[in-house]
Amino acid sequence: MDQLISLNQWMSDFVLWNNSLRAWLVAGVVFFVSFYGLKYLRYWLQQDGAPGSLRQNNPLFKVLRPATRKTYFLFLLALALYSALYFLQLPAKAEQVIAIAVTLAIFVQLIIWANSLIDHYAKVYSENRPPDDRTIGTALGLATFVAKAALLSLLVLLALDQMGVNITALIAGLGIGGVAIALALQNILSDLFSSLTIVLDKPFAVGDFLVIGDFSGAVERVGLKTTRVRSLSGELLIFSNSDLLQSRIRNFQSMNERRAVFHFGVLYETPYEQLVQIPEIVKEIVERRPMARFDRAHFQKYGDFSLDFEVVYYVKDRIYLTYMDAQQAINLELFKAFAERGIGFAYPTRTVYVNHVSAPGTGSADHKGPSSMEETLTPPAQ
Repeated sequence: MDQLISLNQWMSDFVLWNNSLRAWLVAGVVFFVSFYGLKYLRYWLQQDGAPGSLRQNNPLFKVLRPATRKTYFLFLLALALYSALYFLQLPAKAEQVIAIAVTLAIFVQLIIWANSLIDHYAKVYSENRPPDDRTIGTALGLATFVAKAALLSLLVLLALDQMGVNITALIAGLGIGGVAIALALQNILSDLFSSLTIVLDKPFAVGDFLVIGDFSGAVERVGLKTTRVRSLSGELLIFSNSDLLQSRIRNFQSMNERRAVFHFGVLYETPYEQLVQIPEIVKEIVERRPMARFDRAHFQKYGDFSLDFEVVYYVKDRIYLTYMDAQQAINLELFKAFAERGIGFAYPTRTVYVNHVSAPGTGSADHKGPSSMEETLTPPAQ
């Protein structure tokens, strides 16, 4: 007992850097217990647990698990060191340096955790969306970028405040500088907010086929400033997002059916009985196509050299090739049906009237009336 009292007295009397040996031992024990306790807690949270256990199915653990996997050794070391320093009396300069180092480690870890949680929720949101939602990549990319930038700015300001930096003046300076930067970068910011509008309003998505003025093509990528469209001829068209939203965009991707209209003309010499049958002939031909839905066929008007018909039908597919295949088949069957019934397609003709007038000095008996001559306009031989 006397030896223990002597040892205790000796530990209290022995001073190293303004702290007794007992204080150093207590700080050391707290450091090792804190460090290895946190390390075990990190390991425990990283495990999935047994099937059906609370740790595996609890939503809180599902959120904490990806964050703890991003918990690094230096952060655990900083927390353990900060806990141990509570039992020591260090010089003010040393305490300040250690406090700054610990604060930096904590806020760096907070930034890593925040990014990890944002990525986790973005992944969960993406997995819960329908598989055919092609806007999810652009939407999540922009949303995660904005969220990470906002959290990074907030945590940096908090870290500077904890380290004794006057952030009031800094925020005021950033506000004035932000206005100047916004004026200088207003075109870029306009494109950035236009990108956000595209993501939220979804006028189109990656893969959609667009017609924009005189240009057309499939969307390859929606970026923060520009949208890239691959044209049918192969070149890459790049539009700024603000200009794109100010244009009239025709989006063919969401089209369930394609409306098709075509015209043809028959000869004026076509008998009335055959003329009446033409709409029904066209209807039967269109309805035989599996991808076509007949709408109407009408004798539209009297043309310059033909009796004109208008036909409207719908193709049950948005693919342009399907429409062209259906139209080609209808044209061929229509040509065959008219040939079998003796109905002729009209081609440009012109009637010229010639007025025969008697020569001067002759009697009126020599005068002849006008006669007509029909001239057929045919295209040159190919």
